[in-house]
Amino acid sequence: MKHRSRTTVLISALAVGLLAAVTPAAADPRDDHPVREEAPRELRVDRLPDPGAGKAVATGRGVDRAFPRQTVLAEPPADPSDAAIKLGLVPYHEIAPTLNELQQASDRVSAEVIAQTARGRDVYLVTVTSPESPGEARRQDQMRRRILDQAAQAARDASIPKRYKAPLFFNGNIHGNEFEGADANLRVIEDLATSSDPAVKSLLDRTRLYFVVSMNPDGRVANTRANGNGFDMNRDFITASQPEVRGVRQALIDTQPLVMLDLHGYVNGTLIEPTTPPHGENYEYDLFIKHAYPNGLAMEEAVNGLGYTPADGVQPVVIPFRDWDEGWDDWPPIFTPQYAAFHGTVSHTIEIPLRVNNASYNLPVAELRRRSAINTDIAEAAVRASIAYVDENRAELIADQIEIFRRGAAGEAQRVVGPDLFPEIGPEDVYTTDFPRAYVIPAGADQRSAVAAARLVDHLVANDVDVEVATKAFSAGGRAYPAGSHVVDMHQPKRGLANVILDEGTDISDRVDQMYDISGWSLGLLWGATVDTVEDGDLSVVGKPVVVAGGTGSVEGGGALELRLDDPKDFEALNALLETGTEVQWTDQGSVVLPAPDPAVAAAVADRFGVVLRAAASVEGTPMEETVVAAAAPADELFALAEMGFAVQQVSTATLNSGFDWAGVDTLFVSSGLSYTGLTPQARAGLAGFLASGGGVVTRGATGATFNQAAGLLTASRVAGRTDANGVVRVDSSGGPLTARATPHTFVSGPSWFTGLGSEVSVEQAYGTDGPLVSGHWRARPDGSGGPDAARGQAVVIRGEDETGAGVVMFGSEPLYRAHPKGQYALVGRALVWATL
Repeated sequence: MKHRSRTTVLISALAVGLLAAVTPAAADPRDDHPVREEAPRELRVDRLPDPGAGKAVATGRGVDRAFPRQTVLAEPPADPSDAAIKLGLVPYHEIAPTLNELQQASDRVSAEVIAQTARGRDVYLVTVTSPESPGEARRQDQMRRRILDQAAQAARDASIPKRYKAPLFFNGNIHGNEFEGADANLRVIEDLATSSDPAVKSLLDRTRLYFVVSMNPDGRVANTRANGNGFDMNRDFITASQPEVRGVRQALIDTQPLVMLDLHGYVNGTLIEPTTPPHGENYEYDLFIKHAYPNGLAMEEAVNGLGYTPADGVQPVVIPFRDWDEGWDDWPPIFTPQYAAFHGTVSHTIEIPLRVNNASYNLPVAELRRRSAINTDIAEAAVRASIAYVDENRAELIADQIEIFRRGAAGEAQRVVGPDLFPEIGPEDVYTTDFPRAYVIPAGADQRSAVAAARLVDHLVANDVDVEVATKAFSAGGRAYPAGSHVVDMHQPKRGLANVILDEGTDISDRVDQMYDISGWSLGLLWGATVDTVEDGDLSVVGKPVVVAGGTGSVEGGGALELRLDDPKDFEALNALLETGTEVQWTDQGSVVLPAPDPAVAAAVADRFGVVLRAAASVEGTPMEETVVAAAAPADELFALAEMGFAVQQVSTATLNSGFDWAGVDTLFVSSGLSYTGLTPQARAGLAGFLASGGGVVTRGATGATFNQAAGLLTASRVAGRTDANGVVRVDSSGGPLTARATPHTFVSGPSWFTGLGSEVSVEQAYGTDGPLVSGHWRARPDGSGGPDAARGQAVVIRGEDETGAGVVMFGSEPLYRAHPKGQYALVGRALVWATL
């Protein structure tokens, strides 16, 4: 093995207004600081379309449009509070005027808006290239499409390496308080736009350079890592819950870059990927590392060549692949560069060295500006070195991108990377997988949730994965499937991305000691749809390509109707019905009944949310009203609750102590920021009155369990597993009111379980007795405790009534984690309703 040294929001209820239109929106392990608290804000959730719904539309990069494609950008008003000003950097409000001036001054620059943030700010994509006629632009796009869709032919076409303009992509400022990437981007854009150097003209004749100047303007202005919705967007790429992520995702698909840099801070010395093991098993890693390491070395030479030394506070460059054993991996597809690799891109995270954020932001202005100037120089050096590397190696990079897509379309096995490529490669760098022949998302009775299946199909298509819908019944893998089923043929260019989305993943607990972030994910197991794997055999399907999944909403029958609560959309529909005043009754079978619905309202709800309203077998149930939630929870859980259409008020210890008005609140959700022992006597009395009047409590994790114990609610003790463990786990459900028809998998991060249960407690869900971990990283502690074996069969979701009769539910899993495990939302939604009934 090679040696490596280890160095509050008031959330809107998202009013639906159906009747008005019966015509039918934390701390990081790499950083030693928490995300700064922000002032209360309204959380926005895109309601229509879904975060992954439908094939995203190209944002102005049509094949018949010449370059430059210049847009007059709206110029926001000046904001003297912009955090970048103190650092001597470009405030957000100056970016659009700068780009407008450059577009006026240069025919090499095109600027457009690819997303709007939660705060309504524009995210800009800037293209720098030599002017192109409509015909040349069309030919460039045709070559790009041939590289992707006709890779075998493209590999034989000697004209492509000569004529294709090499695309590069530079993403700046995804973390709002990691500032200087945006300024480096602007510096390079301006230089290329205005330079009279013949070498620059020659470069732009054979290159397209794409710059996302600042991916996170909300965070840049506010000096926060997270975006305006409180999300770390560099954990969101496989989920794409945030509008900025979806905009950059589409830009990556449209541009298909050969090389991509994601500009971050702060690691000293400058950290330049490639990464440590484990390496993503779905990559064509031999083709990736072939260029990632040499480009990393080239960037290292450029950065060290600036002449900054430890006397300036700058340490030499670190390349984790070469210098560290583990702890900075490229395993999960949640990060921007790791996601981009699935689009045929050699991608890097760059961490510039000198901290200017968090506590360091309070340093003297002169010192901050000295640091920011050095950081901008270093980020610029990395960008320029990558441009030079691509220009020197463009033919080979193009050929290797073609080869990635050719292997996928041909269904060929991955190649094992070995030391014949670089002596730094060892057996610890070998990660491969066996791709199945296909995945099938069945239609009809075998599909758990049609609306979840449609969401998954739309998400695949939005990620540029090829999906077909069968127009005739067919058989695959020894099973029969009806027409309307969706098929993901794994003989396709972006099979790696298809597999990373749909596969169950891998348990890598025995491969490495530590991971950088999450280690397991699976939209196939966690998003609530039934997905079948066809391992091998012939695949003969009569079908057509999917652009957007067909509608799933329907009203089946008349009179009393039933709505099953299996999906976030089901809860959106439920909350919309309650807002219209429709009579709704809760059943303990995981559904609600509408005894006498208005047919027009029922049809509008079914159509809008894609849910199925079935003829009810019985009209007996408990009458219910809209559930208003007081939530002490992190941003991702608040976002998920709002996504389900709940009216949510954010609370905390301080909020309750200030005299919180419990009137109108039905359920208290506790997972973060609320301490019972920290409440004043008056606040405790208010909480007691809330519970005595029929209020319910739902808790999650350590904070929730501590609250439960201190408040004397359920008799239960929380047992903590290893805090760094995470992944997809098997669970066994009781089929009670919370888990009827629940999926057999959920997600954990820092898993826990409950023991010492009182007689008033029922177990709704327990870890699988055959061993809970499906994919991820979960080891026992050195003393043998806290591992998956200790969790076998242990309770992970429990419910009961305290001595006052208040309904209480406790979760040891992470059913709302980063707004990702959509199929688990329903458990929380049901818990919120059940607890108050």
